[in-house]
Amino acid sequence: MTASPAAIETIMLTAPVIPVIVINDVADAVPMAQALVAGGLKVLEVTLRTPAALEAITLMKQVEGAIVGAGTVIDTKTLDAALKAGSEFIVSPGLTESLGRAAVESGIPFLPGTANAGDIMRGLDLGLTHFKFFPAMAAGGIPALKALSAPFGQCKFCPTGGVTLETAGNWLAIDPVLCVGGSWMIPAGAVDPAAIQRNAAAAFALT
Repeated sequence: MTASPAAIETIMLTAPVIPVIVINDVADAVPMAQALVAGGLKVLEVTLRTPAALEAITLMKQVEGAIVGAGTVIDTKTLDAALKAGSEFIVSPGLTESLGRAAVESGIPFLPGTANAGDIMRGLDLGLTHFKFFPAMAAGGIPALKALSAPFGQCKFCPTGGVTLETAGNWLAIDPVLCVGGSWMIPAGAVDPAAIQRNAAAAFALT
């Protein structure tokens, strides 16, 4: 079983923005997912940065319409944990041959992070054509991605890292960009489902 580029492209085209979610309290998982999905953002990336993340993925998958994946997958150990939690796709901040090969062989839709031509070429060697451009702003912003994507016409991107509601439209206007990732939909502090849904709806309207 190997991953299909078409599978990750379908996920990337589901909505213009993929929320990048940090879960500190498992109790927040379902209300947060429900609010995001209600606002139109069905693809949810739960970052494996907290002890609550894996359980949150399992719980969020129970929300009707949600497509839940794991972010911050950095090696085969975290890949295995994410798969066991029921992740429907995998996002990594970078790309190593060992992680890339394991992800491809698992068949899971995989969106590895890239910031330079070498990263993209490593991905192409593994049969990958869809990438996260990360950290988008720190890596040079829109001019950098335009220059970087020029030699790789077969590749599609999801810029993540410093993207905001105000700048997302500019990124989405670039031909090889299928979606963007961001965390602005979820305000800091106690979970406010109404605010999250409003923010999600504004993000979804970027289509």
